[in-house]
Amino acid sequence: MDHSRTPLFSALREHAAHNPVQFHIPGHKKGLGSDPEFRSFIGDNALSIDLINIAPLDDLHQPTGVIEEAQKLAADAFGADYTFFSVQGTSGAIMTMILSVCAPGEKIIVPRNVHKSIMSAIIFAGARPVFISPARDSNLGIDHGITTRSVKRALERHPDAKAVLVINPTYFGICANLKEIVDLVHSYDIPVLVDEAHGVLIQFHEKLPMSAMQAGADMAATSVHKLGGSMTQSSVLNVRKGRVNPHRIQTIISMLTTTSTSYILLASLDTSRRNLALNGHDIAEQTISLAQLARDEINNIPGLYCIGEEILGDEATYDYDPTKLTIHVRHLGITGYETENWLRDHHNIEVELSDMYNILCLVTPGDTRDSIDKLLIGLRELADTHHIVNEAMELVVKIPEIPQLSLTPRDAFYAETEIVPFKESAGRIIAEFIYVYPPGIPILLPGEVISQQNINYIIDHVEIGLPVKGPEDRSIQFVKVIVEETAIS
Repeated sequence: MDHSRTPLFSALREHAAHNPVQFHIPGHKKGLGSDPEFRSFIGDNALSIDLINIAPLDDLHQPTGVIEEAQKLAADAFGADYTFFSVQGTSGAIMTMILSVCAPGEKIIVPRNVHKSIMSAIIFAGARPVFISPARDSNLGIDHGITTRSVKRALERHPDAKAVLVINPTYFGICANLKEIVDLVHSYDIPVLVDEAHGVLIQFHEKLPMSAMQAGADMAATSVHKLGGSMTQSSVLNVRKGRVNPHRIQTIISMLTTTSTSYILLASLDTSRRNLALNGHDIAEQTISLAQLARDEINNIPGLYCIGEEILGDEATYDYDPTKLTIHVRHLGITGYETENWLRDHHNIEVELSDMYNILCLVTPGDTRDSIDKLLIGLRELADTHHIVNEAMELVVKIPEIPQLSLTPRDAFYAETEIVPFKESAGRIIAEFIYVYPPGIPILLPGEVISQQNINYIIDHVEIGLPVKGPEDRSIQFVKVIVEETAIS
């Protein structure tokens, strides 16, 4: 296929060049109705292609023209049979994957450290999650992926599951043996869904881990915007035919997608595909080289450690993406949160993520030697300021056992609820989410029975000032639980 073509973006430019008189939305009409300051900042070119699904520009909900052509080119670039553009981000693509294979009451095998969009989709579908605990890294205080062995155990116990979902790579760039997992799951004739939010570049370079499509997975939700150059909120859903129905997928993604689809987002997907298809190997090579340079320099800074190939070698750490810089700061005697704030306040540097013991910096095609040097200057000063001055923190990561699931998340979410003091909630069925950091995995999900161990773990986190997310009461003094009928005596 001719990947120099951008059918959608070219059609948008041609349409704007004709300068039609518009009597349709959006109401700003090429920027003339916009706030002047915003128009001046954004620019008339962008506003001229902020359009809707008029006939010459095709319709994302039922593409037959330039969007269909653009999606076919994307499928070829990503090694898929079908590719669907998402203007609802990877969250929308993930929800589509789950809703297209799971009906109410059916099981889906998922890692415990899932993105909230996965749990949202499980609630919408009325599915029953079967959780697999991710492998824990006791040296770094983070979680990796799920292992082939744990997937095998889950399938042996739940051969009636409708799908298995895998995160590849994890947020920190770590991969299990995806091909091995896919082959195992396919031996049960069950589809594999992949959360590939952080893996858009891996399709395009042999030094990067295997992509979902290369491994033979059935569907993969891939964030082009995170690392591949498109605009925020634009992603793709890559599909391999056989075990899943592309017509049903089109129906589901359409149900989840706004009818006012952003052509700016769609155009950025079309052009990013061109750039990756034509230049992806060179782009990835340069990005990997910059990241490796940064990694080597960081590992020469006293008190800092940036993970690399040395962590590979077991089931959970089969491969890794070197463009993710996971920097362990515990030996400086400060937390990752404190590091994030210090770099912002002292060097105007923003990191991707911080937790108790680490920060995560993403090296992308948008980086240069200059941006890497600025990061290194900031980290050297950070170490000079804190190393030896502070005592190294003790690494303690304890996670309670996965609670008993008493109701499906959907039934719990929509059940009659009441508010009770969290410290007195042991034995009750929770109706909301509670996530704690580190390591960022959900401790309680709707439908699970709250244990005293859960309560103690969460209160310990709150008392030392670590973020607890999810519940309506952010102070975690009260929690929403299912109303229980009292027995009739």
